[in-house]
This record gives sequence, C-alpha cells and structure tokens, in this order.
Amino acid sequence: QRSNSSSVADFLLLAFADTWELQLLHFWLFLAIYLAALLGNGLIITAVACDHRLHTPMYFFLLNLALLDLVLSNTLPRSMANSLWDNRTISYGGGAAQVFFLFFLLGAEYFLLTVMAYDRYVAICNALHYSTFMSSRACFKMAAAAWGSSFLNALLHTANTFSLPLCHGNALDQFFWEVPQILRLSCSDSYLREVGVLVFSLRLVFGCFVSIVLSYVQIFRAVLRMPLQHGRHKAFSTCLPHLAVVSLFASTAMFAYLKPPSLSSPSLDLLVALLYSVLPPTVNALIHSMRNRELKDAL
Repeated sequence: QRSNSSSVADFLLLAFADTWELQLLHFWLFLAIYLAALLGNGLIITAVACDHRLHTPMYFFLLNLALLDLVLSNTLPRSMANSLWDNRTISYGGGAAQVFFLFFLLGAEYFLLTVMAYDRYVAICNALHYSTFMSSRACFKMAAAAWGSSFLNALLHTANTFSLPLCHGNALDQFFWEVPQILRLSCSDSYLREVGVLVFSLRLVFGCFVSIVLSYVQIFRAVLRMPLQHGRHKAFSTCLPHLAVVSLFASTAMFAYLKPPSLSSPSLDLLVALLYSVLPPTVNALIHSMRNRELKDAL
C-alpha cells in the first residue's frame, strides 16, 4: 500500500482467471466479441453510407450509434493483451483515459438511444409533420447535443474522480477502471463529491429513461390502433430492436452504480460490467440488423 495516488505509478486490475488455460479462454472469448462488433458495426456504417435509400433520420442516428459502438469495442484489446501476456498493471494516466472514454461513449450512446426513441415517436405518431420535426438540421443538432453533453459529463467525472486521494492500496476488483471501484480506494470524505456527481448523472439517465418510456407508450398506443397488420409489423420491427437495446443497456448500467454494497461481489460486479460495457457494441449491431428488412436488403 502507498500513502496516496500520486506515489502509485501502476495499479492492478482484476485477473479473470488464475490458470493459463482460462486466461486463453478469456482471450479467445473477448476476441470473438471484438471481431463480431467490428464486423457488425462496420457493415452497418458501410450500408448506411453507401445506400442512398438509407439516408433518413432513423439510419443517420443508427450510423452514429454504430460509430460509437465501433470506438467502444476498442476498449477490448487492452483486456485481451492483459490475458495473453498475464499482465494486470495499468498506469494512473491509462486509468484516467479509461474512465473518460467509458463515460463519454456510454453516455453518448444512451443519449442517442433517447433521440432514436423520439425519432420513432415522431415517425409513427406525427407522420405528417415528420419532415418538419426531423429535418437534416434538427438531426445534426440532436446528434451534436448527444455527443457534446456526453463529452462534458465525462470530463466532469474524470476530473472529479482523479482529484481524490487514493490510499487504500492499488488493486481494483474489476478488469477496467470503474468509478465505484475507485471510490473504494479513496481515503477521505471528498469521495462524497464524486457520489454527488454520480447522482447528478444518474438523474440525467433516469430523465432519458422516462422520456424513452413515454415515447414508447405513445408509439404502442398508435400501433395498436393501426388497421393493417403490415403496418403494425413494420412499426414493431423498427421499435422492438431499439427497445431491447435500451432495456439491456439501462438496466445493467443502473444496477452497476445503484446496487447496495451488500449485493456487491467480485463475480457479480464482473458480470454486470461485461453486460453494460462489453456486450452492447456487438448486441446493438446484431439486434438492429436481424429485424430490419431495409438494412438487410442494403447489406
């Protein structure tokens, strides 16, 4: 143990396994997830960029989501390298970079999912005014707001978290720098400041979640009133994948940061972290491509 964070050059991440064989299994598992994320999101980006029929607001936001997932999946190579070379160390600066990019990418993804729910609401419930509400300029502004607000939120969290003195050792019970794990190493009451920032962010997340729920309540009410079965099927095929992604992402992320300490354990923390930080880049591409006929035809 060291006296404070400034004297600790390196920190130790959680090892996935104690044996070489299980470390190799972890490497191949993460490699498969990583390649699937690259392939799936790369195909979505290529299809939307090259097919003029997909130059619509819905696919513009899906393109942004795929770009985010493509960058988010690039957090996996570091973990794969750690398993392959049996290296658990990470520098203080590397940890700060991980925290910043994780908050930035996951925050932007959640804000974009909220915008996509609003897009589906306007398309189904206010179809006659769709071109007015979802003009090219409005779409660019909403996408820029999602990216920009997430950048500022990530900057706030990173600056606040890494101003805390860390003196309870240098071992993290996670395979990346996660804020709850960092707070456990803090040795002063100043960690309450970061808790306050987390509560602020969670209130934003909850506000987005309420907005998504209200949008889908109106969407399903409108869909159930549709007289034609074909119209219902088309509406559900574009809405249900988005709703599935939102449910998986929001439930796991909120559980990771809101669960009581009594439920915390290394295995459970690891599972939840995998669900909200590793799987979304692959699952998003898979869900959106499987139930979307226009995207399948473009591919």
